Amino acid sequence: MPGVAQTLLPWFETHRRVLPFRQDPTPYHIWISEIMLQQTRMTAAVPYYKRFVAELPDPAALAACDPERLRKLWQGLGYYSRAANLQKAAKIICERYGGRLPADYDALRALPGIGDYTAGAIASIGFGLPAPAVDGNVLRVFARLDNDDADVTRPAAKRRFTARVMEEQPAGRPGDFNQALMELGALVCLPNGAPLCGQCPLAALCRGRAAGRAEQLPVKPAKKPKPELAFTVAVVHGPKGVLLQKRPERGLLAGLWQPLLLEGALAPPQLADALAVLGLPACSLQPLSAAKHVFTHKVWRMQGYLARTDACALPDRCVWATAEQLETAYSVPSAFAAFAPAMSAPAQEGQ
Repeated sequence: MPGVAQTLLPWFETHRRVLPFRQDPTPYHIWISEIMLQQTRMTAAVPYYKRFVAELPDPAALAACDPERLRKLWQGLGYYSRAANLQKAAKIICERYGGRLPADYDALRALPGIGDYTAGAIASIGFGLPAPAVDGNVLRVFARLDNDDADVTRPAAKRRFTARVMEEQPAGRPGDFNQALMELGALVCLPNGAPLCGQCPLAALCRGRAAGRAEQLPVKPAKKPKPELAFTVAVVHGPKGVLLQKRPERGLLAGLWQPLLLEGALAPPQLADALAVLGLPACSLQPLSAAKHVFTHKVWRMQGYLARTDACALPDRCVWATAEQLETAYSVPSAFAAFAPAMSAPAQEGQ
């Protein structure tokens, strides 16, 4: 019976999705696409990828990009530390490697923001080097193939699965093999107990399927509940536009812009008092719909208010932004997407 690679590669040639970074798989393009695809669905990432590489076509352009512009290009993708690490790595690439990504797994792995998987993807797809690229899709495929109930979140289990990938990886086509495994996991060997075994080219080789356990694999520990924090969002409109507040340069959503964010669930009188203390007495306050945003380790529950003020005071780390600036210059993270319409449309008299 043909092995994994001999069976999987013909399937990949027929069923592979047409993606812009596959049409021109330079190491730079692979790098940008893989970073974007961390924690982001393919359909959401592709338009961002196209815009990003059109404006920043190589490491030199990325290294020289204004950080505020870089955050604006990234706006909506979330996990903004990815963009910051891209720029840090691009500067190192320009300083040490003449503006080209190094064709070496260990050198790639040492760059900011590049882990084992991303280094393997760049090395194998971008340079044709024999290297593993083991993400959640690949772990799931091999857990089912081998009927292996090891906890895939544990380092020892991941090392064992990585060794299995390298056992099966064909010497001449490491990049295609790694992509084929990822594609199988994305399109057929689906997560959450829903594999499409009837469509799988590896069904005859799958010991998990033979044992009737494919839907139960891979094994992962139960997720712990995330702590929930309450905030009040004040979308403040004044004579000079909408008030934006810059977040600290370190920590969650570092360096990004947001509407005025206050800790706790404030009632309208409390919010009015807080605005007055900031030199922004409210002429009107209108409740907005509540919103929730789920981060990796916590949940924000936000109650919003649309406020109008006649004052032009600037609290610490704040600016007044026009509608055009809000659209083109200031990067507001998707955590505040529910309040974007209120930020774009000024509050009206009498509200």
